[in-house]
Amino acid sequence: MSDQQSQWISLNSGDLGVQVNPLGAELSVLRDRAGRDLLWDGDPAVWRGRAPLLFPIIGELAGGKYRLDGVAYPLSRHGFARSSRFEVVDSTATTATLRLAADAATLAVYPFHFELGVRFELRGTALSITARIRNLGEAALPASFGYHPAFRWPLPYGHARADHFIEFATDEPDPVRRLDRHGLLTAERHPTPIVHQRLTLADALFRDDAVIFDEVKSRTVTYGAATGPRIRVSYPDSSALGVWSKLGAPFVCIEPWRGIADPVGFSGDFRTKPGVFTVSPGATTAIVMAISLDET
Repeated sequence: MSDQQSQWISLNSGDLGVQVNPLGAELSVLRDRAGRDLLWDGDPAVWRGRAPLLFPIIGELAGGKYRLDGVAYPLSRHGFARSSRFEVVDSTATTATLRLAADAATLAVYPFHFELGVRFELRGTALSITARIRNLGEAALPASFGYHPAFRWPLPYGHARADHFIEFATDEPDPVRRLDRHGLLTAERHPTPIVHQRLTLADALFRDDAVIFDEVKSRTVTYGAATGPRIRVSYPDSSALGVWSKLGAPFVCIEPWRGIADPVGFSGDFRTKPGVFTVSPGATTAIVMAISLDET
């Protein structure tokens, strides 16, 4: 175990084991009761992420900057939360709460007084993660927020990689969106790759980066093969879903988003960007994701 991993917070319900890294408040380990890894291990030779939190933006900004009241602010892809160290507020055998507050570094690139709290709670075979964005300032706070968990592909239950799919809770006939080579959202809409509620996973899906369901109706998907345990991901507060992998990589990301990358050519004020929500002064917005292991 590295020095960094020794600082990770360990939770265990008997059915699931979890570790959370205070750097980014990132879910970094997810294991079933037999100790089998369900989450990608963050091998930096492939992709160092595991389940980063995306805040206060999702994806890329046009030109690497956003505009607010005529001032341009630089932010790298997915924002600063994933590379910020969170304070550990409390932890028990099955729960942990972490917090990131605005400071001089964040105010220089995001001029809002905020508090981002993230609570992890294990119950049996289910893990719930609740992000709470609190506005401590005197003006409305614009933001986006997303989850980005990377699951093993294939899962450790004996099925081939080609046998895995994501099944949506309801029909999803609406077209999907894609990104250009700069990571910006293109205007074109493409026929959905979902057939009978199932998205069959194959490397060809990801030749043009993520598959983006910006009009997703389902608030729950399951991931796995036709038989054996599957992972269920629920996202009641998210308005879009991204599915992504690097070509040939042994993971797939199922990403509930409340927000989206900049559209190609977008140059408006950040408050008018598609997908941005606002938090009123003194108010809190909660965004939940639940991950469970369905073993039936």
